[in-house]
Amino acid sequence: MTEMDGPLTTPCNIQICEVSCDSFRIMWDMNPEDTARATHFFIDLSRKESKDPNRFKHRDVPTKLVAKAVPLPMAVRGHWFLSPRTEYCVAVQTAVRQPDGDYLVSEWSQVVEFCTGDYAMEHLQQLLDKAKGSAGRLLKFTVFYRNQQPDYFDYVRKECGGLMRPALKDNSGSHGSPINAKLQGVFFSCNTEFDTGLPPNDSPYGPLRFQIPAGLLLNPDICLYFADFYCMYTAYHYVVLVLAPVGSEGDTFCRTRLPMLDLSSNPFLTYTAPQRQGEEPLYCHASDVILEVLFTEPVHLDQGSVEQISGHHQLMSLTTANAKKDPSCKVCNISVGR
Repeated sequence: MTEMDGPLTTPCNIQICEVSCDSFRIMWDMNPEDTARATHFFIDLSRKESKDPNRFKHRDVPTKLVAKAVPLPMAVRGHWFLSPRTEYCVAVQTAVRQPDGDYLVSEWSQVVEFCTGDYAMEHLQQLLDKAKGSAGRLLKFTVFYRNQQPDYFDYVRKECGGLMRPALKDNSGSHGSPINAKLQGVFFSCNTEFDTGLPPNDSPYGPLRFQIPAGLLLNPDICLYFADFYCMYTAYHYVVLVLAPVGSEGDTFCRTRLPMLDLSSNPFLTYTAPQRQGEEPLYCHASDVILEVLFTEPVHLDQGSVEQISGHHQLMSLTTANAKKDPSCKVCNISVGR
């Protein structure tokens, strides 16, 4: 057996770099002889939570990732098998294709774990462009509101001195949204009914509603950011926006991660300054999507009022708490991991 026919050494020192929401680069150490001989690389990639890693053998090629040998590091990308914020296990195997079509292969390398990243700004811009097509016309509104159970408001009064404190955003919506489980805030709604111009009478979040004048949360001292666009296997869609006071911690977090929107000119939520003395500012919201507005600072109950809603309290199953995005929707998905 010649040196060229001898066994391939096992790849070692596996390194992962340049990780994004749907791609990464991988490299490893090989001896010079193997580098010259290898014709293919086999990449075994599986989600960490999978109980069965389903590692393939060379006879199963090409049931998983098979690539012609290229200079390392090698790029691995594809939204059909990589998702944002997901832990993966990866191992590699080098191979030499024989004249008869079979492969001479190395042993599998050690398994290395890594986690994919959030949506980058370019991915959020794609999502924003899609959301713009669903926003509809702008409708006037005058208040932001937040529905909760009586126990919530009792707690805020007794334990927090009347201050609704920011809470960590859950994992609802797009899995790759940079604010999920990272940004704190207080959620508000602002959608109104077509016929009345007022907030709806029903809510799945609770029978008590806190209302606050729109200008206290939306004004020239506030930065507006786009954070997500999703649906939950329904015909209607949600747009998540962030309101952060200029220079605040929330503003700093969002500035490098989320697309900023022009307060006076965007399809979702606008503030128009008074044109003449004595006029009031004009506030408008998109009519064809449900807006979820995250305000990044504490809000005191004294800034508004808490009242019982007149309609029936809907089922909590209609809330978006930790709701998963429909990965098959062509309206709100983009060509990266969901």
